[in-house]
Amino acid sequence: MELSSLSLASRRCRDRRAFLAFLAGSPFAAAFGQAADIIQNPKEALDILEFEQAARLKVGAGHWAYMASGVDDDSTIHANREGFRRIQLRPRRLVDATKADPRMELWGGSYASPIFLCPTGGQRAFYTDGELAVSRAAKNRGTLNVLSSSSSTGIEDVTKAYGGPIWYQLYATTSWAATDRMIGRVEASGTPAIALTVDNTTGRNNQTYKRFWRRNSKSCFACHDGEPPTLKGRRMYDGIDMTGVGRQDPAMDWAFADRLRRRVKGKLVIKGIETGEDARLAIEHGFDAIWVSNHGGRATETGRSTIEALPEVVAEVRNRVPVFLDGGVRRGTDVFKALALGAKAVGIGRPFLWGLGAFGQPGVERVLEILQGELRLAMGNCGSQTLATIARDRVVIRAERN
Repeated sequence: MELSSLSLASRRCRDRRAFLAFLAGSPFAAAFGQAADIIQNPKEALDILEFEQAARLKVGAGHWAYMASGVDDDSTIHANREGFRRIQLRPRRLVDATKADPRMELWGGSYASPIFLCPTGGQRAFYTDGELAVSRAAKNRGTLNVLSSSSSTGIEDVTKAYGGPIWYQLYATTSWAATDRMIGRVEASGTPAIALTVDNTTGRNNQTYKRFWRRNSKSCFACHDGEPPTLKGRRMYDGIDMTGVGRQDPAMDWAFADRLRRRVKGKLVIKGIETGEDARLAIEHGFDAIWVSNHGGRATETGRSTIEALPEVVAEVRNRVPVFLDGGVRRGTDVFKALALGAKAVGIGRPFLWGLGAFGQPGVERVLEILQGELRLAMGNCGSQTLATIARDRVVIRAERN
């Protein structure tokens, strides 16, 4: 047992060193990049992972490190992927695949598929147009878009680029007055839904990124005008006095949730739920939807994937409200698996940032095109002509092997 533990610790240490070398753009990583078949045009991509390689060569090392890393040993990032690998499809034959239709209806909105874009902060760090390019891509691909509180572009301009109201992800600050002002601005833009993030309120131990920062702080300071990343450039805080105000409130509780529910006029989503117990409380406190998320492996180092957490949340919800999921989605088959286990919609984060960093708007559009195409193919192969027919009997969860 001790030898096994030492072996695991050694492997983690080795993996972390390799990851840091990659982030820092080591000679080895550079050589790998030159040897790899890097796509030069988004249309060349056969799967979305090819955008990761292309974007790595264009995005600043510090910004890439922040986006790519997780917390503690980065094990939850890996767990998010491994969770999907333990789920297998059960194909059904002789069902007319030409009628496979992935369109989704939700709260009066109609979308080309149940795939949506998760809120990710500071998108201009990956491409000049940032959130505007992403919103135009989402519009062109009929995709739901959720804007982050840490956006580098104001919601008014993003809404204009999208051609209509978008959803908004809310970090509740330590000041109700500041939070209230932000909600007022968001509602004035016409947003139909606000998603309160609850999975990262107490802070996080983003150890891998901190190691990168320690080794590369000079280049990071140069990019951020001699200061660590702050509220500067986060446009949703414009006009709000944030003196002495924390961007996230570690004291937030269910009483706060009740106050927020009374304040928000539209739909209110809770983002970051991973247990059945909290799903039950969320419904009791009036949330309109539950979003299963672990912040892409960047919140608590649970070592548990969101796709593994999904079934207990769905079982507790019992179809009373929609359930959403993100975390580790890299294929249309991943989307299909989440839908089969009870998700209403499935979000992506890092993948569209890869497309953005590599090629801007056309890159994001191609990422969505690939995933939407893969989902349609999975539906056809598994005999599901509509989203409503993607049921639990279309997948099997593989037992752990000793």
